[in-house]
Amino acid sequence: MKFISLLGGSLLLLLAAFAQAAPANFDQAKRLAQRIHAPEASSFYCDCAIRWQGNKGIPDLAGCGYQVRKNGPRANRIEWEHVMPAHHFGHQRQCWQNGGRKNCVQTDNEFKAMEADLYNLVPAIGEVNGDRSNYRFGMLPATPAQHGACPVKVDFKQRVFEPPPTIRGDIARTYFYMADKYNLSLSRTQQQLFMAWHKQDPVSAAELQLNQRTRQHMGHDNPFISGEREWHLGYRPTGYGLVVSQ
Repeated sequence: MKFISLLGGSLLLLLAAFAQAAPANFDQAKRLAQRIHAPEASSFYCDCAIRWQGNKGIPDLAGCGYQVRKNGPRANRIEWEHVMPAHHFGHQRQCWQNGGRKNCVQTDNEFKAMEADLYNLVPAIGEVNGDRSNYRFGMLPATPAQHGACPVKVDFKQRVFEPPPTIRGDIARTYFYMADKYNLSLSRTQQQLFMAWHKQDPVSAAELQLNQRTRQHMGHDNPFISGEREWHLGYRPTGYGLVVSQ
């Protein structure tokens, strides 16, 4: 009986570990991200309600006052956006230098882990995702909004993207997490901006709930959301996520 009990306990632990396995690639991550964010999800930058048809998300543009800037088909679909762009966490890797993102996906397991990290994925209107591109986040006080009631600003010449105030803290804590987990560098200017955003837009109840749901799949939380860690100038990233053999 004791042996059976131990065997049953081991099985439960194994099943729990399996349930918490992080996605192995970006395609798996997108499917899991939909489960985590749906059904009450709204688009990250523009707060537009999302209607899901299978794996496809359709934003309610009229309901949120969004105006298409240029690309209508892309504006009418939801895409999974990397808050910290793939270019940021990939361009200094050897695989990227030898063939860009496609080569990294094919040859670099650590890049695939970063690309599939659920804490860095958010549902965004496709056109906004495209306009943001891999631009750095920043403040654009003199730049007009270009997407109707969606409160984002883009300076295509300076390659800067300004998000709305309500998600700036979320963005900051995502950058802190990615930099810490994968030993990525943030410039002093970036750190100062994100530290300010972290204070101006503190962790909300909704962010805590999303963190808890994501943890069920990733097996760990974002410690900059839970409060276990606090970023400061001079913070030394631990790189605890760089454990996948290449």
